[in-house]
Parts: sequence; structure tokens; C-alpha cells
Amino acid sequence: MSHPLFSSLRLGALTLPSRVVMAPLTRNRAPGAVPTALMAEYYRQRADPWRGAALIVSEGTAISPQGQGYADVPGLYDSAQLDGWKHVTDAVHAAGGLIFCQLWHVGRVSHQLLQPDHQAPVAPSAIRANTKTYVIDGEGKGGFTPTSEPRALHRREIPGLVHEFAVAARNAVQSAGFDGVEIHGANGYLLDQFLKTGANQREDDYGGAIANRARLMLEVTRAVADAVGPGRTGLRVSPVTPANDIVDADPQPLFDHLMRELGALPLAYVHVIEGATGGPREVEGRPFDYAAMKAAYREGGGQGAWMVNNGYDGALARSALESGHADLVAFGKAFISMPDWTERLRRDLPFVAPERATLYGGGAHGYTDYPALGD
Repeated sequence: MSHPLFSSLRLGALTLPSRVVMAPLTRNRAPGAVPTALMAEYYRQRADPWRGAALIVSEGTAISPQGQGYADVPGLYDSAQLDGWKHVTDAVHAAGGLIFCQLWHVGRVSHQLLQPDHQAPVAPSAIRANTKTYVIDGEGKGGFTPTSEPRALHRREIPGLVHEFAVAARNAVQSAGFDGVEIHGANGYLLDQFLKTGANQREDDYGGAIANRARLMLEVTRAVADAVGPGRTGLRVSPVTPANDIVDADPQPLFDHLMRELGALPLAYVHVIEGATGGPREVEGRPFDYAAMKAAYREGGGQGAWMVNNGYDGALARSALESGHADLVAFGKAFISMPDWTERLRRDLPFVAPERATLYGGGAHGYTDYPALGD
């Protein structure tokens, strides 16, 4: 029996030759927030749609200077960044691949050293995240440090924030050459912070009730879909991950509501991180019914592909696709150390773990020097 991972799929405006997606992976190799030639080579190596990813989702890319939260991550807000990304997308397309850009605003997961004029990061509420971010000191040495105390966004700032997401999406597609965009609504970053009670204690129409906390995510998604077309728009969510000190008191009705509302938009896909990002697929004390969330999306009229992520291997991916649990499977760490991961899945070859010391920052070593089969 043929493996369902290697069947084609219509995805919004595009056709994918397989169901294998390269998940977004922060690598901290964009000095000054500008994509480099080394990054273009990294993505090119993984772009062959038959041996590598049918679709690449780029690393998180800041929509604005305020959206930055880690040193040496790329942006989408000046001409040098867009030119740098155009070299990346040209390399991917020359290899026959497709690439979406992940639109990122980190919110409170930042440090004043990374913010314009060293201002406080912004958040739904002035609640500091008990987590760390990556900065580079005055001597050029990178390392992790606790996040800074954020300030609460004023109500009058929110329309401008929505507009920044739409502008970044247009920049990505029209100027930088991406095939579409993925809105980062997961992992405790800004849109996820607005969703969840652990970070959102607002008393206006963006806080309190579920409909209010979901408002910003929905406004951003609609604005981005208007900017580049819903068939070139995806959304990433993580209902129960504890990443970046995020938690919601009752995530099931929250995400069921969000999915029902999203159903009216003909999105390319919804990308779901199941469990703890990069960790266990079941989070202790946080049970969640992903099938019910998907059903809410379909009941709301949603027709986009359902992409799943976190801890998948070939066997688990087969089960998810054959059961109808998923339409696409995103793999992260596998693509770091195995640029031809799809070929290895097809041949049932063993997983090769990446070198942990070179995951964040550095040069070619641990980035573009992992060999493909036959090298």
C-alpha cells in the first residue's frame, strides 16, 4: 500500500506533491535582522519537493521592530530584509520548491535591548513572561537572558498592529517572493497572549470573554487574508503548550470558538501544534480534544487543510492521514539534520538527530553542512 504522505494535495492556490511540510525553525543566523546568502543555501537544500519539503514554512519573521524578540532573527519591514528574503525565495523556487513566510510578533517574549529605543516590550497586559530570550551582548557574545517587563498595549494601538500584519504579508508575497504566509498565533507569542487568560487580564473589548480574547487573532487573520488572499494564508495555533509561560484556564471552548469563527475564511490551512511544543504530545493536567477543535472548524465552514505538528514520525503520520485526523504533517527537527527528510521517510531510514550546540546562532556548521543521501 502506498504511503499517504507521498500523495498530492491542493492547498489553497497551490498544489503540493506530498503531505510533508517543513515546520518553522528559528536558527538565529540573520545578523541585523537581514536574511543572508547562507540562509538562501539552507532553504535551497530543503526545497526539492520530492526529496525535501513539499512546502517550507520559514522561520519566524518579525513584522516590525517592535515585534522582534530574539537576536539575529529576520524581519520584513525594510528594503534590505525584503531583498535578502528575495534571494531566499528565488533559491527555493529554482529548486522547484514552495515557501510560506511565518509572520511573527513576539509580544512580551522580548528584551528591552531588542526593542526600538530600548522601550519595554508590549503585551495584552503588563505581566512578565517567566521565560528567556536570546540576546547578543556588547562584545558580540550570544546567550539567553530573562525577558523584560512588558507594558500593556493601549486600545488605540491595536488597529495599527493589525495593519502591520497586513503590510508584512503584502511585503512577503509581493516584494520578497513568498508563495504565501503563515500567521504565528502559537507558542506564547503576541496573538497567543491575547487569547489566553494567563497573559490577558484586560477589561476592554480585547479581554475577558472568549469572544473578546479571540478578537485580535481573528482581526489579524482577516486583514492578512484580505492583503494576500485567503488561499495564500495559513494560521498556526498551540492550544495547550506551556511554551513561553503561556496557559489558559479553559482552552477547549476558546479554541472551538476560534475555529468556528475562522471557518468563514477560505484559508489555505490551519497548523496545529499538538501538546507541548518540542515536547510531549500530551501535556500533564491539560487534556485537549483536537478532533473536537477540527470539527468546530469544519462546522463553521472551514475547508482549509488541517496540518498537524509535534513528535510525528512516518508511522504516526500515516495513521493521522489515513484516519482523516490530518491532511498535512509538519516536521521540524528532522529537517535541521536531514535536508532530504522526505526521501528518508520514503525509504524508512533512521532519524539522525541534530547537533544541539549549533541550533541557535553560528555559521555554516550545524546549518548547511548536514549531508543529504549520496553526498
